Amino acid sequence: MDNVVVEEPLQIRLRRGGSDEALAVTMRTPGADLELAAGFLLAEGVITEPGQLREVIVCGDRTLTPRQRANTVVATVDDRAETPQRLLDRRFTMSSACGVCGSTQLDDLRERGVTNVAPTTHSAERLAQLTDELPARQKVFSKTGGLHAAALFTPDLELRRVREDVGRHNAVDKVIGAALMAGELPLDGWTLVCSGRIGYEIVQKAVVAGVSALVAVSAPTSLALDTAHEFGLTVVAFARNGVGTTY
Repeated sequence: MDNVVVEEPLQIRLRRGGSDEALAVTMRTPGADLELAAGFLLAEGVITEPGQLREVIVCGDRTLTPRQRANTVVATVDDRAETPQRLLDRRFTMSSACGVCGSTQLDDLRERGVTNVAPTTHSAERLAQLTDELPARQKVFSKTGGLHAAALFTPDLELRRVREDVGRHNAVDKVIGAALMAGELPLDGWTLVCSGRIGYEIVQKAVVAGVSALVAVSAPTSLALDTAHEFGLTVVAFARNGVGTTY
């Protein structure tokens, strides 16, 4: 029997000032759920700096079944954290194939205080080689063939961490959330490598985290490139076997 990738809903709840409310539900592959929640909160502008996230834990509500608790995380933020109106207006279920599931305008990122990223110091040729390091570290993909991966490389191009998920955007949230929880943000000089295409939401997450270069094995979209150019993010697409296209 073939191995099949697991896909289940994760509810992210937001706790602030004694109140607790449902914020979003995303379809994801279980694992690194706390990192996923942290990365999502950063990408959506609920938190704008690591110190605003006080705690993120698996739900401990004993009135829920064990499976329900395992599929719910609670993020506690301080009073400085924001709840953008668009989130209040659109609590929804995001599929694992989600397209633009975050901000929809460049001006929105500027209004949130997102600034241009630091330029990368590496050549496009060197950056294009980084996708070659993903397959050996995609443990679940090697068994199922059904997962995306995202990886973060340090300014010295040392592979720091890899995360997998059925959704491209979730994999990126997981790896950036891990960096946030490790106190590594902003990721000046770092490179984000993705296994899929480069859509707007992937670029959004990269520039919010301060990543300097984004490398992927597939194609970019027009809005993704517009956003990358606006914030000085280097994009290398179609990166395979040390060859890629720079935008």
